[in-house]
Amino acid sequence: MPKRRHLPLTALRAFEAFARHGRMSLAADELCVTHGAVSRQVRGLERLSGVRLTQGPRNNLQLTDAGQRLARSLGATFDEMERTFLEVTGAAERELHISCVGTLAMKWLIPRLPAFHARRPELSVRVTEDYRPVDFAREPFDAAIRLSEAATVDGGAVIPFLDNFHGPVLAPALLAAGVSLGELGALPRLHTRPHPQAWAEWAGHAHVLLPEAAEHREYEHIFYMLEAAAAGLGVGVTPWIYVAGEIAAGRLAAPFGFLRTPARFQLIVPEQAPKRGLAHFRDWLLEEAATAPPPPEMAMVGA
Repeated sequence: MPKRRHLPLTALRAFEAFARHGRMSLAADELCVTHGAVSRQVRGLERLSGVRLTQGPRNNLQLTDAGQRLARSLGATFDEMERTFLEVTGAAERELHISCVGTLAMKWLIPRLPAFHARRPELSVRVTEDYRPVDFAREPFDAAIRLSEAATVDGGAVIPFLDNFHGPVLAPALLAAGVSLGELGALPRLHTRPHPQAWAEWAGHAHVLLPEAAEHREYEHIFYMLEAAAAGLGVGVTPWIYVAGEIAAGRLAAPFGFLRTPARFQLIVPEQAPKRGLAHFRDWLLEEAATAPPPPEMAMVGA
């Protein structure tokens, strides 16, 4: 492991400012300290190095040859540090780190990001999957997208941008078995481990009594469950926006259509010092949501 350098950085910074300005008072103004503080730092640096860096009367100090060499080196070093710092912070300012529920990111957000990058090529969007309650003090996200009924988030402003509709989906080949509620009971019922109440929620919104399923199959994520449904392994409940493309392509069918839920997809941004580029992302997200296709309306669920 490289040895840590023990350099008197405060004293070196004070000396560099004095060497550049030629006067202790001007260096003190730049560093927001007193004239005496700069003088003490320069004297301390001379004692520590064992080399005279300045010469002449106190009211007209000049740099020695050693002082000039050190000043040139420090000036170049601090200039390079400043350039690197601005590059790093500039890159961080140009990147938007978005925390998003995974299936929306996969099925809706990421496929649309090329349009955002074309509009704002100076900005980069990094998407991280997350489902936890939003806490900007804990996580280094610039914004978050969640599906929730909650209207407020501590330390964050909530911007609903997309209504949520849900309904049962299955492979078109399974429609031969019928589409009545009773016949749904004959099919394996697909669930997800994080949201096992999805079927009960749909039944409550649809005001129907679900028959007992012949078999239950559980999957770790909803996108696994949707792949299982498309493969003909059973019938599952999903938000419309996750499957709009698959239904349009004929890969999945929704025999009962979709109905609105109280939850909405929400963009959550920090109330304190959001990144400048976040306003562009918010405006684009709202525009994209406005173009989302409407779902097939909820059909009557037969017994």
